[in-house]
Amino acid sequence: MAKKYLAFDFGASSGRAMLGTLVDGKLSLRELHRFSNDPVTMNGRFIWDLPRLYYEIIAALKKAAGEGIDAIGIDTWGVDYGLLDANGRLIGNPTNYRDTRTDGMMDEAFKTVPKQEIYEATGLAFLQFNTLYQLFASAKADDSELKTAKDLLFMPDLMAYLLTGEKGTEYTIASTSQMIDPATRSWAVPMLEKLGLPTQLLGQISDPGTVRGYLSKQIQEETGLGPVPVIAVAGHDTASAVAAVPASDAHFAYISSGTWSLVGGETHAPVISPEAQAANFTNEGGVFGTIRVLKNVMGLWIIQECKRHWDSHGQVYSFPELVELAQQAPALKSLFDPDDEGFLKPYNMPDRLCAYMEKHGQPVPQSIGAITRAIYESLALKYRWCIEKYEAFTGQKVDALHIVGGGSNNALLNQFTADALGIPVIAGPSEATAIGNLMMQAVAMGDVADLWALRAVVRDSFPPVVVRPQGGKEAWDEAYARFTSTYSLK
Repeated sequence: MAKKYLAFDFGASSGRAMLGTLVDGKLSLRELHRFSNDPVTMNGRFIWDLPRLYYEIIAALKKAAGEGIDAIGIDTWGVDYGLLDANGRLIGNPTNYRDTRTDGMMDEAFKTVPKQEIYEATGLAFLQFNTLYQLFASAKADDSELKTAKDLLFMPDLMAYLLTGEKGTEYTIASTSQMIDPATRSWAVPMLEKLGLPTQLLGQISDPGTVRGYLSKQIQEETGLGPVPVIAVAGHDTASAVAAVPASDAHFAYISSGTWSLVGGETHAPVISPEAQAANFTNEGGVFGTIRVLKNVMGLWIIQECKRHWDSHGQVYSFPELVELAQQAPALKSLFDPDDEGFLKPYNMPDRLCAYMEKHGQPVPQSIGAITRAIYESLALKYRWCIEKYEAFTGQKVDALHIVGGGSNNALLNQFTADALGIPVIAGPSEATAIGNLMMQAVAMGDVADLWALRAVVRDSFPPVVVRPQGGKEAWDEAYARFTSTYSLK
């Protein structure tokens, strides 16, 4: 008997509703609704337009009314949250993680709780937009919204609350906050209290794959749907994507590849050590009691920003055309560290790349193809660095690298990655986040038993592409030695 699940997958710039149909152990996908996600600056604060996003959720549910939906799940980006007052009403719109309120807040926090102590308490990489520093910034500013709040809900939990009226905190999304003890999977209360943060706002944490509630009567009437259960899936989009990695055993690493590349592996215990901290590796929550030990790498943001610049100057190329130009450029000539903070901001990325390479004694690429090749080769080398660090931290030998997400469609980057690491790259599925969301709904509804059964469905439904190293090991090893000696990688 067919089961139908609806996944809401929210990214930082767009969202969509994906219908998944599970029949005889195979999942099929169909996009029901897609929309842009356009944060706005209002009264000096960069915020998410939550009413607009809620409007799009309702529009999608109306489209789903005739489909016989069995469950609904929501995943989003990490760290951001909304506040509710004592009456359960939203206090303002959630602030976007790129807002400037967290500028300098990490250093301010370290004056009260040392950096080492925060890492030992949470195991999370230091990023200034983590929830910890957002809350710390609000507390430092004596924010009236924070003072009147009764509950804090992360974005997927907030959206589920708007649909069901039920509050909750799902583990994987909470684990992005830098406020969770990964060993106990509970709030790091002593550290939070030292920072003067209002821990009474934090709810009880639940595992992914549990029923949060049912569509409210108001929404049932508005959309034409019945009392459909809303599942607390792996609410962090990367956690959903990793759940959908089509691995058949535990000796694998992954890249969730898109604007960011999340590079790491899956363990059953956090990896918290001075070496992991120095490399800025993070321990985030996964499904079925797993930990995602990973590194945030800048990813395809750099080529996306280069393309935006070239397009605006009349040099319009599609991504496949950029790949063709890259293939014509000299190999392993110009290298850079993709994670230098100078590449975080938008605008004029090609000039910044060239200036950076010139500063570090690298040959300056002289064409669009050469810049594109430098980006893909440098990413592949940074991936190798991350995987070697992961193997050293965990003692686990990686036999294969799975690449999921939209970046898994980039055949040239996949080949460079296989060549740089010297191991097979297994590419796909590209819709891993939505698939992981849908499959955790199936788990909650009793239609899939466990993680390996889930991954078997993914393998059978979306056969991946295996990319094997094509040789040139000596050249890649020489380039890697130059790469690691030129830059202070972290």
